[in-house]
Amino acid sequence: MPYDIITILGPTACGKTKLAAELCYQINGEIISADSRQVYKKMDIGTGKDLTDYVVQGKSIPFHLIDLLEPGEKYHVFRFKTDFYNAYEKIKQTNAVPVLCGGSGMYLEAVLRNYNLLEVPENKELREELEKYSLEELTQRLSQYKRMHNKTDVDTKKRAVRAIEIEEYYRKHPIFKSQNKEIKSLTFGIEIDRDLRREKISKRLKDRIDQGMIDEVKQLLNQGIASNDLIYYGLEYKYVTEYILGKYSFDEFFKRLETAIHQFAKRQMTYFRGMERRGVKINWLSAKNGIQENVKIIIDQWSRH
Repeated sequence: MPYDIITILGPTACGKTKLAAELCYQINGEIISADSRQVYKKMDIGTGKDLTDYVVQGKSIPFHLIDLLEPGEKYHVFRFKTDFYNAYEKIKQTNAVPVLCGGSGMYLEAVLRNYNLLEVPENKELREELEKYSLEELTQRLSQYKRMHNKTDVDTKKRAVRAIEIEEYYRKHPIFKSQNKEIKSLTFGIEIDRDLRREKISKRLKDRIDQGMIDEVKQLLNQGIASNDLIYYGLEYKYVTEYILGKYSFDEFFKRLETAIHQFAKRQMTYFRGMERRGVKINWLSAKNGIQENVKIIIDQWSRH
């Protein structure tokens, strides 16, 4: 077959995990997660692991690259690519179909375009220099780099500084084609109407709060995880931590987080469109289709090849 793997990508709350799990159920597949935060243990509700999505008609769908690290540890695209290839080879040995699924654009692109990534060390001098700038100023600087960094999730100063640190390193150490096996992917994206996406995001946020997302963050803080480390993870963990620390009222916290997630989903779609311009062929599926309809489309294309 000309393809080694099926990839399902899309913005947050579009239903990609359920689609991938149903697909795996029908074709004997296993999921490789491409999510920069679901690698952390004990961070379940805020990262949206929704592990029940991996159970289809009573069968547990095998998944990889979830619950790898303790909270507070740092994970990055270099480590992800190494972990991806380990999971990929393990799945191939079982004759199952690898299905890459996620929304972290840089992680996906690192595999789909076979980036030769280097492990980027800390640059203390650069960090000290950047510390005086605001998040807005750092984001503006980041946008000036020619190489497309994953700008979808730089919603804290710490993450923006790290992103610039990476860009500066690669400016002096250019990316060449990787020595890793090139993965040929049949790639599908879930396209979701803006209003429907906003509706799903808002409902999911309310559900997560009801499920105990705030208590989850309190427990992490009580276990000794530094608030700055949780804030580094952005989105839910940033705003919940700041709420717990008394920075916002509940209503203000909810509104700020809701807005941030909407903006994040928009940036994800912008990144995926950028991937297309850089040569990644994405077959777009409508979120309005039922899961079974989209699974049929994927299987039909996979079978033809």
